[in-house]
This record gives sequence, structure tokens and C-alpha cells, in this order.
Amino acid sequence: MLHSQQVRALAPENDPLRIGMGWSREDLEKPQILVESTFGDSHPGSAHLDVLMQEALRGIKDAGGKGARYFVTDICDGLAQGHDGINVSLAQRDMIANMMEIHGSATGFDGAVYIASCDKSVPACLMALGRLNLPAVMITGGVMDPGPNLLTLEQIGMYSAMYERGEISREEFEQYKLSACPSCGACSFMGTASTMQIMAEALGLMLPGTALMRALDPDLRQSAYEAGRLSVKLAREGCCPRDFVTMDSFENAIMVHAAISGSTNSLLHIPAIAHELGIELSGETFDQLHRKARYLLDIRPTGRWPASFFHDAGGVPAIMEEIKSLLHLDAMTVTGKTVGENLEVLRETDFYEKGEQRLRAQGICRQDVIRPFDKPIREEGAIAVLYGNLAPEGAVVKHAALPQEMFYQVLRAKPFDCEEEAIDAVLHHRILPGDAVIIRYEGPKGSGMPEMFYTTEAISSDPELSKSIALITDGRFSGASRGPAIGHVSPEAFSGGPIALLEEDDLIELDISNRTLQIVGVKNQRMEAEAVQQILEKRKASWKPHKAKYTSGVLKLYSEHAVSPMKGGYME
Repeated sequence: MLHSQQVRALAPENDPLRIGMGWSREDLEKPQILVESTFGDSHPGSAHLDVLMQEALRGIKDAGGKGARYFVTDICDGLAQGHDGINVSLAQRDMIANMMEIHGSATGFDGAVYIASCDKSVPACLMALGRLNLPAVMITGGVMDPGPNLLTLEQIGMYSAMYERGEISREEFEQYKLSACPSCGACSFMGTASTMQIMAEALGLMLPGTALMRALDPDLRQSAYEAGRLSVKLAREGCCPRDFVTMDSFENAIMVHAAISGSTNSLLHIPAIAHELGIELSGETFDQLHRKARYLLDIRPTGRWPASFFHDAGGVPAIMEEIKSLLHLDAMTVTGKTVGENLEVLRETDFYEKGEQRLRAQGICRQDVIRPFDKPIREEGAIAVLYGNLAPEGAVVKHAALPQEMFYQVLRAKPFDCEEEAIDAVLHHRILPGDAVIIRYEGPKGSGMPEMFYTTEAISSDPELSKSIALITDGRFSGASRGPAIGHVSPEAFSGGPIALLEEDDLIELDISNRTLQIVGVKNQRMEAEAVQQILEKRKASWKPHKAKYTSGVLKLYSEHAVSPMKGGYME
């Protein structure tokens, strides 16, 4: 018996309450599907999701089910930038997941459809999907078109820094701002939103070939309709995510993440999703898989093209075709078929043709966007996880975005206890080549783990600093970040991690090849490891914890319950 029918038998109020909002007697007997969306007038990634919701509902109806709409609107990191609004950004992921869990638990649903586009809302949906373990399918809201001359939003931070330094006029800067987001959809670069849409498909929780479609493409609406139909089939079969999402699924997703040079924020989100599905992932897993991967995708911010070209080039299936020797092709997916079987089905259709036509109109071909396996951009993935006495539990760097000069450096520590002080120092030339900008007390427990977007843009847009300094933080970065940025340093400063003990002109050794991040000296003098350790122990003995930044509200809850960034920053 369907769960909804069991609940109807237990709760006599169920039927009249459904009738009261317009359901028919026949509707009460149908499979009942929760349709959960982050729709709202909050940002372009969510403003159009009501259209996809209606298509999913139509598909549910045509398949003999009854859908019920629920909403948990998300916020936008871009609109939260420049003020303390960015501090609630990561916390919202867990709060959205919490609310979706409440919606799914309080009513007797038989299945679910989740609809979202962006960097916290997609992982939140996947976390809720794992917690509830209802038969479910994910729909993502696609990507916006680029602006004039392929302008995309991640370039605005660079132009802002250029304007602050007097390198472009106010009029030029204003024109860039007005042209960067011409449509709905996720931002058109391989930031966290685009990355997480791709991860949802790579995990096998979406219809094949539907991640990161153009938001205004009629094919996206059709895919939402088909996903709605599929949700009813899954509900009748009782096929739940934990039945088929395994460690092999996550290894496939990480291999795809490596191939696309995905956002570093994925190392927060993928472990958190895995945790909700009963699977534990470590930083070592990411690093090991990225070492044997291939980096293939030439999409911004590290590549040439806007993210709208990704689906045109064949999307996730095209990536998987290139790296299939590295994948678990027998991993099951939400379609009831394996990864390999899904790829075979698409090869037998016209799936790739429309996108190739669009690319030809731009004067490029699929291989310009997704490189062949034997001609990669780099012969390993984009992410490295670093360890050492500065990051005993790990730190994350996108080495694909690093200039070669920064693969090995010994740098002078310039510590700041908040980002505002750090960016002021960068913009006003108090940071010099050979410095390491340290931004601390910005981890989950310190301030909610905001992204250090403006500081990274100020550094990466400076030709001299981008090749000669590093930013090291227990905070995180925007998926749009470029350049020498090392984040997620764990343990964080608020918990007394070594990053809290750094002093002016301590020497920090960055060694990407050997995956180390070490304090190797003090006061500009290199020292033996034992001597450094003795100094750190002495500093730790006199270190005093900071008072909690938040004493009420959602950030108090989040900061008190968040685990380490290297575990996923989720609340426990």
C-alpha cells in the first residue's frame, strides 16, 4: 500500500483537509507527490522555477498521480555580497534542507520532485532527498545566457576591483553591471551553482542530459514534465535514493567534478549530501580521485567559454563519454538504468545535434569546450587537498586556477581577523609580493563561513599579486574565484586551529605537488620543524578563544552545531 493511503487510514482529517484545497475524491486515491521548489523573486536562478514546477505537476497528473506544491525560497550569494548577508549563505543550505525534511515528514507523500538551480539550494534539495529517502527525482533550473561579448557575472568582481584602482571609468563599470545577467537561470560560469547542477546528474538523481540546460530552452520545460512522470513511476515501484546511490555514485560524481574543474564549495556540499545518504566522504577521497582524473572543460572562470556552452557541447553525458574508463558504468541511476546504459540510449538519439548547431553558430565545435580524453587541459583534476601543521585536518585549493609560479612558494604571513581588513590592505597596496594574506575566524563556527569573493577578485585582477601571493583562510570562496586561493583550513581559528596562532611574518610553505601547507619559520626566519612546533605549542597555551560572534538567531544555531568544513560544514 502507498504511504499516502496508510496515512489516510490513520488520520481521518486527511481527506477533508485535502478536499478543502480543491482536491477531488479521485485525487485522494492517487500517488501523492511532494513537489518542492526554491521558487521566489530572490534571484535569477529561482525566479523562473514556477514554470518548471507547473510542468512537473502536469507530468505527475498525466502519469496518474497528484502533485502538491511546497516552497522554500533561497537567497543569492551575489545579492548577499558586500555586507553581513553573506554570513547566512552556507547556513541557508541546512535550513532549506531542514524545512524540506519537515514538509516531507509531516504529510504522507509517496514520492518527491525537487526543483532548484543554485549553489546552496541544489545541495539542500539533495540533502533533504537523502534524509527523507522518498522515491524522488531532481530537476535543475538551468543556466542564464551570457551578456554582450559573452560577458558573465563572475567578471564583475574583477571590473569592480579595476574601477576601485582607477583602471576603468564609472561609466564602463556601470555598463558591465547592467549587461551581465540578461536572463533567468544560474550564473553562466562554472561556479558552485553550475557545478552542483552537474553533480546532481552525475550522482544519477536526474534525467540524463538535463543538467545545466539553457534556462529559457523549451527542452528544459519538457524535461521537467518527464521528471514529473518519472516520480510517479518511482513512487509506485517504491524505488528510493538509498536503494541505488552508493559510494560508486559519489566516485563517479567526483570524477566528473575533476573533469569540469568544479567549484571548491563542492567539497562542502558533496560530503554533506553523502552524509545524509549514509555515506562518509573524506578529503583524501577527493584528492586521490582528482590525481588520476582528467581536466577537460574549457569553461569560465578558469576557461574561455560561458557555462551556457556546456550543455551545447553535450553536457554531463559528453563528459562521461570522455572519462568512461574512469567511471563505474554499472552504477544505477534514477531511470532504472545504469550509467552506461543511459549513455548508450543517448548515443542512439539526436541528443547531441541541437547543441552542436548552436556551437557552430559561434564558430566553435564540441571539442573546443569539452576536450578529448587524450588531449586534456591538465592530466589530473582541478582540486588538491593540502595537509600540514597549518591545516592538520586539511585545506582545499583549486590548483587549476593557480599560476605555475605558485605551485611552490615560501610566503610571509599577514594575518587578518576579518575579510574587510584584508581587502583594504590588498586594494591599498599594503600587501606585497611574497606575502600570504591570512583571513581567519571566518569558518562555520567563527562567522558562518562566508565566501572571500572580493578579496580573491582584488588579488586575481592584479597581474603582479596574482602570481606572487596567496590567500589562505578558514572561510570559503565563491565558485567564481580564481587565482591563489586556499580555503576550508581546518581546524578553523574559532576552534583553536593553527591558523589562529599565526603571527606577522611567520613563514608558510605552500607545496601543491606534495599536497602540504606548513608553517616553517617565524619572523622571516626558517626553522627546524621541531622548533616551529614548540613555538606553536607555546602560542596555543596563551591563546584565548574569541567570543561567539552570534548570540541569537539562525547563525547562533548554525555556528554551534556545524562540523568542520572538511567534513561538509553540516549541522549535527
